[in-house]
Amino acid sequence: MSREQHPDATDKYPVKASKVLFDGPIIAVRQDTIDGPTGEMTREIVEHFSAVAIAPVRDGKVLLIRQYRHGVGRYLWEIPAGLLDMAGENPLDAARRELAEEAGLVAERWHLLGDVVTSPGFCEEFTRIYLAEGLSNDLSELDFEIPDPEHEEADLETRWVPVPEAIEWVQMGKVENSIAVAALLHLAVGTKRDVSEPYYYHSGMAERRGHEPGQDMKFVR
Repeated sequence: MSREQHPDATDKYPVKASKVLFDGPIIAVRQDTIDGPTGEMTREIVEHFSAVAIAPVRDGKVLLIRQYRHGVGRYLWEIPAGLLDMAGENPLDAARRELAEEAGLVAERWHLLGDVVTSPGFCEEFTRIYLAEGLSNDLSELDFEIPDPEHEEADLETRWVPVPEAIEWVQMGKVENSIAVAALLHLAVGTKRDVSEPYYYHSGMAERRGHEPGQDMKFVR
């Protein structure tokens, strides 16, 4: 997990006390007591491992995924994405893994599109969004095994959509997933940043659970 502190980080709101109210495989809920401008206050924070997402682009088309999301009770158009739930895994390596697992692809070229803070009012989740180009379906050189899809991932629809059309999908509301919206708008303006830029994500769950490199932290308590 990144230990670098964002340049805009502040110590104006020091945490005086903290306790975990719920600790599940993918999220936890923590209650912090903090000092604020008008006195002490409490905030409930959803802890999360944070994530990576990938916009795979080939021949002017971007790969979109239609997946069921129980939180909204329907299918959403998204881009390949996954949790940073393996202890010590580099975010770019996680993106390579997710691209292979969800899309059956490997990429020669990677760029950073941007980082998204998905719900900062109550959740610590960040998502780093990459652009993957120079795509191939040859997975023979992978140094990890691709698991068989299960649950919602066994019910995915994938579609190569021309980038201008995908951007129109954002404009008309067909793409609602905030990470996919951000990725497609970055494609619209031609963003291509260096993948070495700092990723200032923080995960209370990972701090408590991550010990052995490569350990799946979903199952650690």
